[in-house]
Amino acid sequence: MTDTIRLADANFERLRARLVSQLRRQIGGGHISEQVLAAMRNVPRHLFVRESDISNAYEDYPLSIGHGQTISAPHMVGIMCSLLGIEKGMKILEIGGGSGYHAAVLAELTGPGGTVYSIERITELAEFARQNLTDAGYKNVVVTAGDGTLGLSEHAPYDCITVACAAPAVPQPLVDQLKRGGRMTIPIGKYTQELYLVHKNDVISKEKSGGVVFVPLIGEYGF
Repeated sequence: MTDTIRLADANFERLRARLVSQLRRQIGGGHISEQVLAAMRNVPRHLFVRESDISNAYEDYPLSIGHGQTISAPHMVGIMCSLLGIEKGMKILEIGGGSGYHAAVLAELTGPGGTVYSIERITELAEFARQNLTDAGYKNVVVTAGDGTLGLSEHAPYDCITVACAAPAVPQPLVDQLKRGGRMTIPIGKYTQELYLVHKNDVISKEKSGGVVFVPLIGEYGF
């Protein structure tokens, strides 16, 4: 490894630590758990952005990844992951894989004994995510190109489902594929969006978790 690479790695390490410290101070109130902050501290976000945006990889705002899509702001990834209450060994479904960053945080949380299945409707982005996850060393994430509103029935049921696009309503296939006792995070709305935490028990319940802004969920049960 050259001195230049070592310096670059050390700088990214410093920026990642700074980001996590900022999130701990700014969010507060338990919105992002220490478990999730530790996972985010391990994920090299600079490997999940376009080369032109690498200097902004550890800033707390969304970045374009092309095709009209974005990599979510780190604080939003942290909040959504914290709401799910992920435990080691869980099977997780992600809708809207983007560049693979959110899936990497999920993979850290579920550990090598668990699996993250990620669906991205744009083939080029699915390929981008696969390469990014490979470069970052994650082996427990499976990326699929397809209609995320239909879920991925062949691997159901899932302990948790997270949706990184705003839907008109909770897609029924995702409800069906969620394990009893499972949780789902999903933004709902077109012009005004609200993040919901969905619980599946004898009945399906939803609780509001704050206003958000996401790209629309496209597909049979989307917009």
